[in-house]
Amino acid sequence: MDIVDRVAAQVGLPARGVRAVVDLLSGGATVPFVARYRKEATGALDEVQIRAIRERHASLLALEERRESILESLAERGLLTDALGAAIAACATRAELEDVYLPYRPKRRTRATVARERGLLPLALRILEQPSSGSPRAEAGAFVDPARDVPDADAALAGARDIVAEVVAEDAAVRALVRRAMREDGSLVSALARGKGKEPTKFERYYAFRETVRTVPSHRVLAIARGEREGILRAGIEVDSVRLRPAIADRRGLRATSPWAAELRLAIEDSLERLLGPSLDTEVRGEMEDRAHRAAADVFADNLRALLLAAPLGPRPVVGIDPGLRTGCKCAALDATGTFLETVTIYPSHGDEASGRARRDLAAFLAKHRPAAVAVGNGTAGRETEAFVRETLAAEGLAEILVVSVSEAGASVYSASDVAREELPDLDLTIRGAISIGRRLQDPLAELVKIDPRSIGVGQYQHDVPPVLLEEKLDAVVESCVNAVGVEVNTASAPLLARVAGIGPVLAGKIVKHREGGGGFRSRRAIAKVKGFGPRAFEQAAGFLRIRGGEHPLDASAVHPERYALVERMAGDLGAPLAKLVGDPVLASRIDAARWVGGDVGEPTIRDILAELGKPGRDPRSAFAPPRFREDVTTLEDLRPGMVLEGVVTNVTAFGAFVDVGVHQDGLVHVSQLADRFVKDPREVVSAGARIEVHVLEVDLARKRISLSAKKKAPPA
Repeated sequence: MDIVDRVAAQVGLPARGVRAVVDLLSGGATVPFVARYRKEATGALDEVQIRAIRERHASLLALEERRESILESLAERGLLTDALGAAIAACATRAELEDVYLPYRPKRRTRATVARERGLLPLALRILEQPSSGSPRAEAGAFVDPARDVPDADAALAGARDIVAEVVAEDAAVRALVRRAMREDGSLVSALARGKGKEPTKFERYYAFRETVRTVPSHRVLAIARGEREGILRAGIEVDSVRLRPAIADRRGLRATSPWAAELRLAIEDSLERLLGPSLDTEVRGEMEDRAHRAAADVFADNLRALLLAAPLGPRPVVGIDPGLRTGCKCAALDATGTFLETVTIYPSHGDEASGRARRDLAAFLAKHRPAAVAVGNGTAGRETEAFVRETLAAEGLAEILVVSVSEAGASVYSASDVAREELPDLDLTIRGAISIGRRLQDPLAELVKIDPRSIGVGQYQHDVPPVLLEEKLDAVVESCVNAVGVEVNTASAPLLARVAGIGPVLAGKIVKHREGGGGFRSRRAIAKVKGFGPRAFEQAAGFLRIRGGEHPLDASAVHPERYALVERMAGDLGAPLAKLVGDPVLASRIDAARWVGGDVGEPTIRDILAELGKPGRDPRSAFAPPRFREDVTTLEDLRPGMVLEGVVTNVTAFGAFVDVGVHQDGLVHVSQLADRFVKDPREVVSAGARIEVHVLEVDLARKRISLSAKKKAPPA
């Protein structure tokens, strides 16, 4: 099979669609564009499937490059035979390929190398051949040579066994056998490192740990790996060598009646303990950590997706407040587009006089700007500030203004970033933070894209995941979310535009500059006038850009400009103006979809067009609803076992979900407490940003830990 057919077989998708995806991506198309606008070619594959195809295709290309490199190396050294070439060609995985190449790979000086230099290879071959006659000790006597550091027969046999042990360790079939045993029957074992006391640490549960390789969850793999790096744990994979040794002996042709059988058994045991075991332990644990890293990246990606697609308040004026004790609370008024208007600092916690003045100042500020909502950061003094704002609103008769607690995660990173300095050059860091908090309420997606996703803090062992893997995964999520929602080109920031398919940071900056100099874009076609915005970029990006109130009725929709003529014919067929058709679901329902299928336009594209005509530019995010924390529960000390609270999920991990119940310390709902049924993966039942009802099980004030349950019938506290 060619590479594309192998990709199709491995991902379990039709070869035709896989080939189309590979061709489109190789031609410079982006994943969102292919998923949305090339459904006929791919068979309507979604973004997840397309990214899986891209990843598997890249992996197989890398495998082929390694295969070619190995063949060239063998040919250059005169080692390539027809049989060896066929064996290399038959390898389907990197592990198989490296196993076949291992005996021929240039290697460092080993005990077997030394034994060969001492002339002991013929004796080793006798052990490997397992003849039915001869005496190992007698024959070894012929190799005694003090000048070669072989003082006696025992030394000769030991050296010969070193050669045999290496041969066994480099036998591809033996390696496959041991590798399979480790993967399927091995146990991951950890213990306290030598010389360490038994004092409590965060790795205490792993001081005497054992779990099968097949079932150990990703977070435990990563925890043990971190414990090793910090010098607290030692770990490895244990297998039943008593069962393995006979299988290896059988593979190497051991004959129980041969006088050389005992020597082969000793060599196999040495190979297992000294060569095969450590080598494959490293390899299999590397595989486990790689899977764990990918699982951790997936968890982070799912949490990030939920946060990015959180319900926006929308284009309504807000006041953002960055709470503070010593430095006061920075308040920033924003208009409906997120433009900064004015700031004031209040000091509600600096005594009665300052509190009274803060109340008056805040009331005047709110009366002046009349926001639809006040966004209060959930950091230090967040709940106290939230209560203060509510009291002020009630006293001033402004109860219609919402008060919403907003996550501050990453806000300080944004405040000090180049993006913030460019957007708000004349403002203090803390004011920038208040503005960011307010904008997060208006549109979480538009604001969070300005921050490195790793700063948002919704991951699991995120600092252990290889940066390249994590960045690739998170960038894909941001790209997917931005393009799923669409971007208003005349108001979007450069960081948001940069995430649109086909644009990128440089072109985004040019679009903003062109927009500022020319007063905005009146049509999608006008965007193509931006310097550097060529036909390819326009093709990829146009469908995801929105221009509300533009010259063409479809410019505010997800209908791609390449299909405008088709929609215009549909409108003509109905005898209705295009402007009337767009946004009229009743009129759109009269279109006969089957009639317009033909050429490169299939049923999937027609369905998408009709959906857009009914609700052009629809936002896939849910409607906004603010969380409601109990006003009498603001600190850890206020919590009591048995309390029922509403909370917001802040982070989902493999072992449970962390929930903000409004006390400045997230509580943990263990996976076993997430539902009244068995839950294997917490992501089955919760997501970051979701509101859930929880029962307080336990409050550990000393360690600042809260145990919660989301079961309908929680067990006794």
